[in-house]
Amino acid sequence: MTLLAVERMKLFSTRSPWWCTAIALAITIGFGALMSGTSNAASPMNVAATQFGYTFGLVVVMVMAALAITTEYRFSTIRATFLAVPNRPTALLAKTAVVAILAGIVGELCAFGSWGISKLIKSSADLGIDTAYEWRAVAGVGLVYAIAAVIAVGVGVLVRHSAGAIALLLIYTNLVEGLVTLIPTIGPKIHRWLPFNMSNAFITGDADITTRPINEGPPPAEAGLGPWPALLYFAAFAVVVLVIAITTAKRRDA
Repeated sequence: MTLLAVERMKLFSTRSPWWCTAIALAITIGFGALMSGTSNAASPMNVAATQFGYTFGLVVVMVMAALAITTEYRFSTIRATFLAVPNRPTALLAKTAVVAILAGIVGELCAFGSWGISKLIKSSADLGIDTAYEWRAVAGVGLVYAIAAVIAVGVGVLVRHSAGAIALLLIYTNLVEGLVTLIPTIGPKIHRWLPFNMSNAFITGDADITTRPINEGPPPAEAGLGPWPALLYFAAFAVVVLVIAITTAKRRDA
């Protein structure tokens, strides 16, 4: 518990978590307001559409998570951390837990903030969270953000440099998974099993998509698993990345 408290104080002693949280909230809630403000009879507002900007906030949260560890390597404060806590896996797990919890909270604030402002702007729209799909589309955002933060911390431990880690995360999430579909024949089949497509499947998948038009909200993912198994798949990928990162950190000089 003491180690978690120390990591919490270290995290919030820098400006990046505050800025990233503010940016993530502004982007996601802003998109929610935009979607509700531009909706009409031909393109009605619904719960899915309120979460249109969740992927943009996800990228910002991953940047925050990567910075949480790479700044320690940049300013060599990680050496003091490992001297105070010789068991490196324990120190890194504590940091990961704190960052993941913060990311999960930010995700819930983004999701319910987007839903809330949409309900405020478009009070006549049916934005009740009634079905399992609608609950996942909103409340599930925090889970995805938390798991994505674990991946970002793992990448940060492996790369150690802020620019490199952030570039790798941005390129992969915004380009690589999408470009895989361009590979003839096998591309779409591979894409169905990629981690962030699985996370999107948790938010958007299931036969229970009510009356949602396909062009509203995040595009429904075509994944190889159902929503909850897809989330477990995404979490397993995060665990693998973190285990590799911690194993590498034990063997390398700080």
